[in-house]
Amino acid sequence: MIRYSIIREKNPREILLLRGTGCRWKKCSFCDYHFDCSPNEEENLEINRAALSCVTGEYGRLEVINSGSFPELGKAFLLELASVCREKGIRVLHFECHYRYRREAAQWRKVFAGFGTELKIKTGVESFDADFRENVLRKGISESDPKKIAECFDECCLLFGIHGQTAESMRSDIETGLAHFERVCVNIFVENSCDIRPDPAVIAEFKKHIMPVYKDNARVDILLDNTDFGVGKTEENE
Repeated sequence: MIRYSIIREKNPREILLLRGTGCRWKKCSFCDYHFDCSPNEEENLEINRAALSCVTGEYGRLEVINSGSFPELGKAFLLELASVCREKGIRVLHFECHYRYRREAAQWRKVFAGFGTELKIKTGVESFDADFRENVLRKGISESDPKKIAECFDECCLLFGIHGQTAESMRSDIETGLAHFERVCVNIFVENSCDIRPDPAVIAEFKKHIMPVYKDNARVDILLDNTDFGVGKTEENE
């Protein structure tokens, strides 16, 4: 699996897909990414160090994602990552984590700041329609007020392409995200092993009515495929 790439368009940065011990939530109805994990911390460390060795510091920005939340990469590795960021001149590091880690995320901001790196932390809100988010997507976010969710995070992910969504609801989600967060990452749902399936009609609505409005917005990333950032692909598919 390709675990290092470079994003050269909006918000240029290097990006790593690392492997942790596994998502501790695992209840989202749409997600099977948590299969990219292992309880073997030594094997994870070997994989993650290999990916980390590719980082050059070219843009002074790095994004680190894993199939779960960044604290699940382990304290020892996170401290090692902080040291590499200082060595490579990474001024800004983008992390991702579940809402349940919001207090732990705040603690890690202080740790990385001590190494000279600012954290930008993204959370998967998926939708600001709390009923849809919790009863359909099963995200496990107890807070419904976008402003309060944003108090702990800098960026958010949205998930589109599921039955029940409309052009109006997708536009509302993006605008809400932009009003409360620094950046918004829109993911179009790709079929996987979960029971829930993408809705082609909703995706068509997105491409026709929503994507043209936001595709050039510097604060909005749009992933039509979950490997559009370059990581997550297998080398055989390259």
